[in-house]
Amino acid sequence: MNRRLITFPSICVPNSATVALLSAGEFIGDESLASVGGRHMATATAIVACTALRIAREETIRVMHEEHSFSDMYMKSLLARSMRTQADLVDQLFNSSEKRLARILLLLAEFGQPGEPEPLIPPITQETLAEMIGTTRSRVSFFMNRFRKLGLIEYNGRIRIHKSLINVILHDQFTEHASESAEDSAAPSNRSKPAGRG
Repeated sequence: MNRRLITFPSICVPNSATVALLSAGEFIGDESLASVGGRHMATATAIVACTALRIAREETIRVMHEEHSFSDMYMKSLLARSMRTQADLVDQLFNSSEKRLARILLLLAEFGQPGEPEPLIPPITQETLAEMIGTTRSRVSFFMNRFRKLGLIEYNGRIRIHKSLINVILHDQFTEHASESAEDSAAPSNRSKPAGRG
């Protein structure tokens, strides 16, 4: 089994969108603890082989009351997700589509998480990436091609992420400056002497 299990919950409305990334050890369906019955407002789709443990609502509540270690783990999970949701909101409100795409790719590669990052991310379509960052597939394609030309990613069936992709997030207009530098170094020297007066 892959050590990274990632799911994509989507709000169940006509214009659905991917709203979160979950990985191994995280909880899903937390809203069922707050109410009995009713319609669930999210679904989850696994993009890699994974195993989910289904726990009945009543059993979850019982274990939370009787086993403090489980309650502590659950609270830490909720706090971590809350902090990530806040970061996602800030990202959506203040960052460009290009930076949001770079951030999602780094999250998929688990950069910043304990252990070694996984440079090969799970199979994912440009349409899904576009949903996640709130832009069009054509814009995602444009940014992906630019990342590849700059050596920030590789893809030939699977996408390989390089650590240097973090520069897109850390530095404003990084890709524009990098593209200009690459073009300048590739362009042949074409300087001509000023025309003399005859």
